[in-house]
Amino acid sequence: MSHKTYDLPDGRLFVGGEWETGSGAEIVSTFSHDGSENRRLSGASRDDGERAIARAIAAQADPAWRDLLPHQRARYLTRIADGIEANIDRISFIQTRDTGKTRGETTALAMSAAGTFRYFAAVVETADEDLTTRRGDHLTMSVHEPIGLVAAITPWNSPIASDAQKVAPALAAGNAVLLKPSSWSPLVSLELARIIEEAGLPKGLFSVLPGAGREIGNLLVEHPAIGRVSFTGGTETGRRIGEQAGRKLMPVSLELGGKSPTIVFSDCDMDQAIAGVLFGIFSSSGQSCIAGSRLFVERAIYDDFVARLVAATEKLVVGSPFDPATQVAPLIGFEHREAVEAYIALAREEGGEILTGGKRPSGPGFDSGAYLEPTIVAGLANDSRTCREEIFGPVLVVLPFDDEADVIAQSNDNDYGLACGIWTTDFPRAWRVARAIQAGTVWINTYKQFSISTPFGGDAASGMGREKGRAGLRAYQRQKGIYHGLSEAPLPWARLS
Repeated sequence: MSHKTYDLPDGRLFVGGEWETGSGAEIVSTFSHDGSENRRLSGASRDDGERAIARAIAAQADPAWRDLLPHQRARYLTRIADGIEANIDRISFIQTRDTGKTRGETTALAMSAAGTFRYFAAVVETADEDLTTRRGDHLTMSVHEPIGLVAAITPWNSPIASDAQKVAPALAAGNAVLLKPSSWSPLVSLELARIIEEAGLPKGLFSVLPGAGREIGNLLVEHPAIGRVSFTGGTETGRRIGEQAGRKLMPVSLELGGKSPTIVFSDCDMDQAIAGVLFGIFSSSGQSCIAGSRLFVERAIYDDFVARLVAATEKLVVGSPFDPATQVAPLIGFEHREAVEAYIALAREEGGEILTGGKRPSGPGFDSGAYLEPTIVAGLANDSRTCREEIFGPVLVVLPFDDEADVIAQSNDNDYGLACGIWTTDFPRAWRVARAIQAGTVWINTYKQFSISTPFGGDAASGMGREKGRAGLRAYQRQKGIYHGLSEAPLPWARLS
């Protein structure tokens, strides 16, 4: 892993293809390992957003972009992918400073972003329109056209990958994109803007507008020129966006929170299951919407499995995100750590037993950072708040179950429906349970693995709509039916003869 350091983005915003100082509220990016300041910048104001929208309208309507053939748009995406790959180490460094994630994870996220742009370049170049079945004296077709302007609102926990999953298909579909990254992690999105600019994308088609949700976020959702919003973030914010979109009759995709169950049957490969459970909840320091935060273990192996899991958890390496040995890095910041600690206190109030963790690590390298030990809680009921609410940190709740019907009922007894993990060597049972669980993604004998070719999204309080996959391109287009009459005779209704 490289130990080279890089200059961080200078704090200017990318407003409709122009680098400008924002006129909104100040944003301070900090390095959560030690609390040091990365960059102070002025976020986007409503005026900045209005200017970006005006430039996007003009750029998207310009025949130089509007009339490009799909394979010509694909070339831009390929050049963006090349630019990301050429800057992997720099992007990884910036994101680690901005989010506190380990260099291993931020490197993987940057590589994923490059792969996403390359994938959608291939998708748009090979996406066929449909010649639909004739049912009359006319030729019928289904074609897809750009929506126009798309707003992409992304979270702080994996910005470069989340950015790419929205920006790549939206550009491939022929739109202009206005990206609002989280104010907690704005820097890597600004680095993406530099790469996109260097790839030669026509000016005005892409903007990066970090800023307050109540100002720039509301503008992007409510503005009449914005034809679609793709949002990843908290459920309550997602509900508000859905309400605003409903008033506009505007399509949205909402990838929201989760409280995902992981199910361990007694016939599992125990080493494989323990490794998967650890990765599912404690990688990314638990700051993942799909974290496997509710662990159900079949009662026959519950005591043995939990004892081994606790022992393995206590061996995890907590430390600096720049140390290659680190498995659990600091949380995004001190405010968020306090929110996670409040849930650990709640777990105790509800009668939970802290089997390991539950406190801040101490000593050199920890005292000035937003660190929290990986935590396992037992003894709670599935209807406790700790088991029902998203914590978004390294906190795992373990519960026993008796049989297949019991664990399906407990797993589905939750407002969320984002992901699930199943550990068993019984394939028919894995299939039955996977189909019975309410979740947009189910992993069997693995966890937290992704492919840009496979649709992703949630149900219930975890959101609506899907991203990724070949259908992910069409989500950013309008579908139109075209009928071409083949008869030379006038329509008979007019009775012209």
